[in-house]
Order: sequence, then C-alpha cells, then structure tokens
Amino acid sequence: MFRFANPQYLYLLLLVPGFIALYFYGRYKRKKELSLLGDFNVMRQLMPAVSLYRPRLKFWLLLTAIIMVIFTIAGPQFGTKLETVKRKGVEVMIALDVSNSMLSQDISPNRLEKSKQILSRLTDKLKDDKIGLIVFAGDAFTQLPITSDYVSAKMFFSSINPNMVPNQGTAIGSAINLAMRSFTPNETTDKTIIVITDGENHEGGAVEAAAAAAEKGVTVNVIGIGSPEGAPIPEPNSSNFFKDNEGNVVITKLNEEMGQQIAAAGKGMYVRADNTNNALNAVAKQIEKMNAVDMESKVYSDYDEQYQVFAWLAFVLLVLEFCILEKKNKLFRNIHLFK
Repeated sequence: MFRFANPQYLYLLLLVPGFIALYFYGRYKRKKELSLLGDFNVMRQLMPAVSLYRPRLKFWLLLTAIIMVIFTIAGPQFGTKLETVKRKGVEVMIALDVSNSMLSQDISPNRLEKSKQILSRLTDKLKDDKIGLIVFAGDAFTQLPITSDYVSAKMFFSSINPNMVPNQGTAIGSAINLAMRSFTPNETTDKTIIVITDGENHEGGAVEAAAAAAEKGVTVNVIGIGSPEGAPIPEPNSSNFFKDNEGNVVITKLNEEMGQQIAAAGKGMYVRADNTNNALNAVAKQIEKMNAVDMESKVYSDYDEQYQVFAWLAFVLLVLEFCILEKKNKLFRNIHLFK
C-alpha cells in the first residue's frame, strides 16, 4: 500500500500552476519589449550567442525538480507487511441517495454535498469501527466494501455524484437489502445501517426491508436531507431546472413521513439534517451507544521510505539545470542540441 507520511506538504503543488503562469507572462512581456526594438529575425542575427530554447529547458527542469522536492518532503512510503489486528468496534453501512433530486439546493450547498460533508465528519468521529458505502437511486450499488481504512473511505465520499447510478428513482429497500449482505459474518458485532435520503419518488419495500433488518439485530437509522417546502432541481452543467412532461418546473420535497416509517421499522432513529451539525451529532451518539466487540482487520504495519528516488531525481535535474547555460558556449557552437 502506498501513502505519504506528511500529505499536508502536497498542498505545495498548488503553487506549480502559479509558477507556470508567471513564466509564460514573463515570456510574453519579454517578447513584447523586444518587438519595440526592431524585427525579431534581424535582432536574432545580431545576437548569435543567444539561445531561445535553453531558458525554456532550464525552467522546465527547475520546475520538475521543485515537484520532486515536494514529493520528497511529503514522505512517500510503501507498506510491506500486512498484519491482522484486533480492534473493538461496530460495523456501519451507509446507504446514500444519489438521485437527481439530491442536487436540490434547499440545504446548503445542496443535498448531496451536505450528505458528503456529514459522511466525512462522521468518519472523523469513528475510532476502531468499520464503515462501508452503498449508493442508490433506481438501483443500489456497493461503492465501498466494509473497511476500517478511513482514508480510502473519505476518498470515495468525495467522488460521489448522481452519474454513478444511471436509473433514476429511490430504491431504499434495495439499498437496505444490499447493506445487509455487505456486513461481515461476525454475529457478535453490533451493526447499523444509516440511510441518507430525501425520500423522493420512493419505490416501495423500504419499510419491509428495514423491519427484516431489525429482526436480524441490525438497526436502520435515517437522515432526511432537504426541506418539506422543497426546491427545484438544477440540471447538471446548466442554469435550467428539471421540468415535467407539461413543462412545469419540478419541485422536490423531503418525504419525512417515509423516513420516519423506515426508522421506526428498523428500530433506529430519524433525524433531519439542516445547516448545523445536529444530525451528525445525533447519529454519532447512536453509534457510541452500540456494543463494540473485538473485530479483526488487515492493516499495513511496516512502511518503507521511498523518498530517496524523488530526492535523487531532484538532484539530477538541478545539476542538469545548472550545467545548461542560457547562452551558447563558444566551444560547442557547432553542436546544435538546442537551436
């Protein structure tokens, strides 16, 4: 497994586009100033020692070396030893609605983005628990098998979008059934399903699926996303809104009654998310009350440092950049590596 020991230093890569922009702006300014002195081709003949391509090569070598230095200080590592460790925790399967109605903006920034924020912060509150993710609309799909790798989980959360499920709808029942099949066989571990949805265009079978889960000892909690008043659904990459067959703008409303029924059947809790952390805190407290037992997890325990490769590359690039002169060398005037 590959990782960076100090990933915060990778934010320095955000400076790279700025360096490139400054470089091209400098070239533009220089070219503009030279054009004021006369014809470029005539001036080039008057300055035979000046190379057009050497400064460009030196810049790209230096920029690449800077990138290698950033990777070096970020501490690249490879996991070399996989061990089985025991931790006390519970298993949490998330079933997230990704239908188009989740793009509605009646909650900031929109229903789907708010859901992703809740998932990310909930993951931060977990300790030795396992978490998995199912996305659903008209169908349900496993996006992340149950795991204790929170870093990978948060990466999956950030990539969620409505295009993951082509069929529209709200198949909550299918999502709950799939979540039940996604838990580990350990019968002593407390398990819970957290459904995050607006309940719009519900397809049936959800209450029955939640009740079946409760009979097997798995609670079903529901986080309602949206407002009962509703809001229009923005079309992706457009300023327009979805319309029905009659040309009227579709207003999507949170179906709280359905969410409450599912939670009641699943012997869990229902909470509506708003622009505060109340829903997140309520669900986190529910998980804390669950019975944590010993669970086995596969983790990498030993990591080999791999910064040497990037450090040597940076060194070689810097040496090359230093050795290449901006002007042509008289001794090698007839060698045209850089025209």
